[in-house]
Amino acid sequence: MKASVRLKVRRQDNPKSTPYWESFEIPYRQHLNVINLLMAIQENPVNEHGQKVAPVVWECSCLEEVCGSCTMIINGKVRQSCSALVDQFEQPIVLEPMSKFPVVRDLRVDRRAMFETLKKIQGWVNIDGYFNLGPGPVLDEKIRMKCYEYSRCMTCGCCCEACPQFNSRSPFIGAFAFGQVHLFNSHPVGKFDEARRLDSIMGMGGLADCGNAQNCLRACPKNIPLPDAIAELGWTTTKRAVTRFFKE
Repeated sequence: MKASVRLKVRRQDNPKSTPYWESFEIPYRQHLNVINLLMAIQENPVNEHGQKVAPVVWECSCLEEVCGSCTMIINGKVRQSCSALVDQFEQPIVLEPMSKFPVVRDLRVDRRAMFETLKKIQGWVNIDGYFNLGPGPVLDEKIRMKCYEYSRCMTCGCCCEACPQFNSRSPFIGAFAFGQVHLFNSHPVGKFDEARRLDSIMGMGGLADCGNAQNCLRACPKNIPLPDAIAELGWTTTKRAVTRFFKE
């Protein structure tokens, strides 16, 4: 049986400081995940040399791969740390923050750009009050099943981290946004704002900037078919552009 787990963490004290590496050894137990290791360091912040250090900073909430907040790079692959079981990895387990977002501290990054994008595309369904309006519209089962796939998006950032087009030098908004546009434009009530959502992805940084690498599908922890949404929106936005041209 393993006596301990070796952990190597890329640390950064503040957004402007130089990153550095620090290693830890944590007593091994069965069924540990990466969050368990970080919690153990938080309880006893001592590095492999026996020096007391500041606890490693990271984010987590649900601990069941639903909230998306614990995303980080583990042994070179972006994923959720709550579902990353220690026994699945070679040691040392190497933890790094996502590289496509500004580092706040250690493994915590600022994903504000993703939430600003959701505002831009109007990633919600407008309602006209909280009164009882009776039963809602009935969705065809095939449409409901497709919508459910896209509704599982956690805004975790895995697709952005894996995307060649998403970086600090590019205005590209990220594949997750197209999945949400597709989702809300498929909703019977959301269709009222369909044109506005389509317009929001037809300019710079939008759909045309996608390079079709399809890394988003491979990186998504929920296997959301983002390339399918991008393909369908490509046709929809083309029709929208032609319609606008002849109206003008």
